[in-house]
Amino acid sequence: MKNIFAGIMFLISLYPVAVMADYQGGRDAFDRGDYSNALKEFKALARQNDPQGQYALAVMYDLGEGVAQNSKEAVKYYRLAAEQGFANAQNNLGVAYDQGEGVDTDYKEAMKWYLLAAERGNRDAPNNIGVLHMIGFGVPRSFAKAHTWFTIAGASDSEAIRNKNFVKKRLTPEQLVESQRRADEWRQIWLKK
Repeated sequence: MKNIFAGIMFLISLYPVAVMADYQGGRDAFDRGDYSNALKEFKALARQNDPQGQYALAVMYDLGEGVAQNSKEAVKYYRLAAEQGFANAQNNLGVAYDQGEGVDTDYKEAMKWYLLAAERGNRDAPNNIGVLHMIGFGVPRSFAKAHTWFTIAGASDSEAIRNKNFVKKRLTPEQLVESQRRADEWRQIWLKK
């Protein structure tokens, strides 16, 4: 499963400037290793129910950067942000359920959050969905559905490319055509939103 924390990216540009200033202050503090100020900023944002601040706080707990590593606290803040539609938090909450970190392992719940994250444009979620289909965790094993999701993940995701090549060998030419059609259809519907 893709290590979703590699190259942590805090991004969202859809929030008011005043909130961004506090977030940016927290992000700048985090980047320079000033975790106490980052924690202060992100906690203040989280108390304001800001999903970006909740997500950033969750990542700090998840990684143990500036706070004691605590998967349950990470899940708490991922959930708060995820329930507001924050795609990165939705994917990371899916990973928590997928890997049993801070919550009991629940592949169906992981799939639910991965799908929501993929619909909102998270780049890691399609590969994660494909892996669950490829292995058959939480869903019936389907190389064809896995191939579709690895195709959706795209050429920029090296793990998805390796996974796609693995399942491709197990599909008929007709299944490959259908998989590509489903991936194209999904992109037309969701990537235009």
